[in-house]
Amino acid sequence: MEIKIDITRAKSSAVTAKHGITPAELRALEPAVKAGHRQMRADRKSGKYGFYDVYKDKEVVTKVKNLAETYRNTEIDNLVILGIGGSALGITTLFTSLKSPYHNQLSREERGGIPKLFVMDNVDPDTFTEMMRLCPPEKTLYNVISKSGGTAETITQFLIVLDELKKVIPANQLKKHVVVTMSPPTRGGTQSPLQVLQKQYKLPVFHVPLNVGGRFSIFTPVGLFPAAMLGLDIDALLTGCRLMDRRTSKASLLENPAYLRAAIHYTLCQYKHKSMSVMLPYSDKLRDVADWYAQLWAESIGKIVPETPGTPAHPVGQTPIKALGVTDQHSQLQLYLEGPNDKLITVLEESAFKTMLPIPKSEKSLKSAAYLQGKSMNALMSAERRATVDALRECDRPVIRVTFPKVTESTVAQFLYMLEVETAMAGELFGINAFDQPAVELIKIFTRKNMGERG
Repeated sequence: MEIKIDITRAKSSAVTAKHGITPAELRALEPAVKAGHRQMRADRKSGKYGFYDVYKDKEVVTKVKNLAETYRNTEIDNLVILGIGGSALGITTLFTSLKSPYHNQLSREERGGIPKLFVMDNVDPDTFTEMMRLCPPEKTLYNVISKSGGTAETITQFLIVLDELKKVIPANQLKKHVVVTMSPPTRGGTQSPLQVLQKQYKLPVFHVPLNVGGRFSIFTPVGLFPAAMLGLDIDALLTGCRLMDRRTSKASLLENPAYLRAAIHYTLCQYKHKSMSVMLPYSDKLRDVADWYAQLWAESIGKIVPETPGTPAHPVGQTPIKALGVTDQHSQLQLYLEGPNDKLITVLEESAFKTMLPIPKSEKSLKSAAYLQGKSMNALMSAERRATVDALRECDRPVIRVTFPKVTESTVAQFLYMLEVETAMAGELFGINAFDQPAVELIKIFTRKNMGERG
């Protein structure tokens, strides 16, 4: 089952040429896309950027499955992720897409022994204290995730957890409650705080390849190990990557969904004032996919284009916005329909929900609601989605539709992998490095200064 990408409503034939992309504009972009494709293939072959191929590492996958099985055969009842940004958003997306929305409220028996999940993606002291109260250390596995091994927020979380663990668990038993995910050590380099602690307590460790950035790490152990702990089908996730890798390896702009989406975003942003990219899922399961996309797109594309002869340095990028259908029809859609026409909207739709929920025909007195009775909640969701897409077209707003036959490990992985490749191509078209984050590093410098670090 493959996801489908439909750009019909983003074309000038659906909305006006002022707001949609024309066939001539797509043809004009083909040389730039082909040049970008050649560069991306060269970068992949040389290993400069490794996110393309991480799903192929069978040794890592085997280790992930085996270690997850080991922990799931213990009394572990809680899985706590200590991480921020890409270290947290990936597993949050997989969890909310593929597990019951009330997973943590189910009994251990109803969960089939699968642990509850707590993702600590911030340093709010009240939230963290409440997690520690709800998750007794002796029944909890902490997955500490920091690619650099020195992320201030994650190290702070871990030091607090470590202090509590040592009060109830002998130091030589900490490895039964902590798994570390970080970059491999570099020869001659200074050890990070996480490396020091991992070695000191002999904690199990997964390594994230040095050539894979945090926001591109979902198919490394950053995402795969907690996914395996939660009983997700790892093989199906990797099959989804493989299916989309095949589609996104084509040089043709029109045959490659990632390149096509990147080209449309680039053109509408640069030449038609679409400075915002909205992701609007019509499925609660896909809500956090939009959150994951927001980090990927913002941190990758919002950059300064370097100065070239005749062109001064200048900023580029689109602001990603996450919304949810039908919920945001009662809030954000008013702005999208009648506010500034500065948005390209991606609508995510699910062809088949897991359940069919009929609306009873029991209240004959409700004549004003007769049009609902005897139908289904599924039909209402579909009607709402189609109404939104039609209204956006009526108001000359460009839309790209993405259809999931069902929300499964494979289809979710297909979509996330496509977005990663799309982001890489968008970087080529915008003329920036999609894989760094210099402004974020600046914030880290000021944070360390404000906490009193010398130098």
